[in-house]
Amino acid sequence: MTQITTLEQLRACYSTPHPLAVAKDVRHIDQHTQTFLESSRLFFLASTNQDGFLDVSPRGGESGFIKVLDDKTLAFPDSPGNNRLDTLTNLITNPKVGLLFLVPGIEDVVRIKGTASIHIDDDIRDRCLDGKTKPKLVVKVAVDSLLFHCPKALMKSKIWHNESFVDRAFLPSLLKIIQDQQVEKEQRGDT
Repeated sequence: MTQITTLEQLRACYSTPHPLAVAKDVRHIDQHTQTFLESSRLFFLASTNQDGFLDVSPRGGESGFIKVLDDKTLAFPDSPGNNRLDTLTNLITNPKVGLLFLVPGIEDVVRIKGTASIHIDDDIRDRCLDGKTKPKLVVKVAVDSLLFHCPKALMKSKIWHNESFVDRAFLPSLLKIIQDQQVEKEQRGDT
């Protein structure tokens, strides 16, 4: 198998993209994006750790938990979790982020690239509630670029179709998985 190592080799495998696909990036939150973001219940936040490795974390809440503060800025509460603070630590060392927003039942997605900052002032925490609870902090993202992404992956996966749902019985509970992984980690000497 031959490995592709140059942009020229990669581009040779694909047709030239349609001009509209190339031009669809915008640098502000327009009315359609704002409606989509405010309807979203789930997004994935990509960040980079101090060693340069990427990390992706899901973030969720009721519709409206993502706030559009202006046409260049969005914000969301930090919901309680496992207190590892992986993503928040990453944002301190490298604030560049990628976000992928989903709306249940809609196969389009919105992709955003931007710069994140962490805030604890009361004004923003009061505005960005986590359900009915005032969060410990709020993450703001200054938007660099965004685009509506082709729905092909969600269409192929049939993620929103009931017949594609999988019965959890094939996999143990999350607690059991973590316990088993810890045992294997000890056996392998991976501490």
